[in-house]
Amino acid sequence: MSELRIGVIGAAGRMGRMVSGVVIASPDCVLAAALEQPDSPYAGHDVGHLVGANAAAVWITDDPDAFFGACDAVIEFTLPQVTVGHAALAAQAGCIFISGTTGLDAGQQDELRAAAERVPVVWAPNMSAGVNLLFAVTRRVAAALGEDFDIEIVEMHHRDKIDAPSGTALGLGRAAAAGRGVALEEVQILSREGDTGARARGRIGFAALRGGDVIGDHSVIFAGDGERLELTHRASRRDNYAQGAVRAALWARGQEPGFYGMNDVLGLTD
Repeated sequence: MSELRIGVIGAAGRMGRMVSGVVIASPDCVLAAALEQPDSPYAGHDVGHLVGANAAAVWITDDPDAFFGACDAVIEFTLPQVTVGHAALAAQAGCIFISGTTGLDAGQQDELRAAAERVPVVWAPNMSAGVNLLFAVTRRVAAALGEDFDIEIVEMHHRDKIDAPSGTALGLGRAAAAGRGVALEEVQILSREGDTGARARGRIGFAALRGGDVIGDHSVIFAGDGERLELTHRASRRDNYAQGAVRAALWARGQEPGFYGMNDVLGLTD
């Protein structure tokens, strides 16, 4: 099987550089193209130099037509309003679309599903294998323990993160709610202040902490009477997310058009 031609959107950004580095190092794929926003100062730069590798002979472009035309699959970690536009372009070009963008609302997720009618789309709020195993475990534990245990989700990220709760925290909330057979929107408590009264049975609470250079810590706490179970994942490197995204792209090759998650990539789908 030939190498998968992968393009990286936002190639000069923090995650874009990491993804590019992982693709360059992978024996199963090749970095085919790199895209930045219009008039980017990085346009024309060799991606290899940006990631600290040897020259890759792949120059960053700000021309979407040239970019999508060179790729079998594209990977991006950007912003919700930008992601949906990229998904539509990927669908038009017949490119597999892999996105780890967080903060997408229901309407934006629907736009990804529309693109998935034409090409394989893998979207996940977190591309880490460990976190996605945590999603699966959280769902099963929530189902087993039931409403006798209160659920609280605590996350911490670096000071520059702009959304809260994190996409991963919300994903854990959805997993816990699914385990109980309810929609997260019906039971979530996203913040607390003042006289909140007693905690209502069946609710799922969130706490978001911000500070320093924390890459991402997530804990799901199941608190019962006389005992407490805590499930925790801590990320110490960001390249876990990049590796997961490349794994998703390789898995999606040969898949039918559809809207997939990392649970599909990792074989965790029930």
